[in-house]
Amino acid sequence: MSPEENVHNGLSKIPQALSKTQERKAVEYVEDSFMEITGAFKKRSEPSMTKLPTLTTYLDATQKLLAFILQIPPIDPSTHLRTTFLLRLTGDVMNSVPGYPPEMKELQTLLDFLDDLDQAWSAVLKNQVWDPAAGEGVDLIVPVDQIKPGDPPIQSSPVSQTERTRLRSLLVTGTAGLEEWMTRLDTNGEDYQIALQRAGLLQGFDDLFSETLSEMGTYDGSTNDPAGIEGTC
Repeated sequence: MSPEENVHNGLSKIPQALSKTQERKAVEYVEDSFMEITGAFKKRSEPSMTKLPTLTTYLDATQKLLAFILQIPPIDPSTHLRTTFLLRLTGDVMNSVPGYPPEMKELQTLLDFLDDLDQAWSAVLKNQVWDPAAGEGVDLIVPVDQIKPGDPPIQSSPVSQTERTRLRSLLVTGTAGLEEWMTRLDTNGEDYQIALQRAGLLQGFDDLFSETLSEMGTYDGSTNDPAGIEGTC
């Protein structure tokens, strides 16, 4: 049985934590995936030696890992795994994206991925189960008539303050790094923000992680949010 099937089996009609076997297989799969992506990223400048020579290929590979991590049910004692792995993925992405040359043709793909990551964090912060079909979190609801006598209580530990602080740091620092990275865009001498505006991308970068920051109580909808592109200029 594949790791995906093992995790999916933990998402039955009655939410339940992963078994020890499922958890072990999930951890092995995620760790192996991180190692594979990191190794390919380090060889990005050698197209013949890597599977991830471009930002788009990197994001595609990371998207698959993100989708897998989100399948881990937020049920103790498995809850912490989803948060821990998502923090690691977020840090890797924010550090790795600037390692590729910025190209206007890839920025929409980047925005789409970062929006998915924003939705993912919003769901995790709300302790929601991820619905892959809808691409969003749904509330964890256990029908009373499906609870059998003797079943262990279903609990979902919230994201800790330490984890929230770590996340906030990753998003603010990472977004500032993306801003610096985009100044290297080839815009024929045009200010990169004007180029983004003309391409219809500026608002998307200004609103990066708005759902996540709103859930953490740090986003007020203004364009001067510290995690937005304008706010870091």
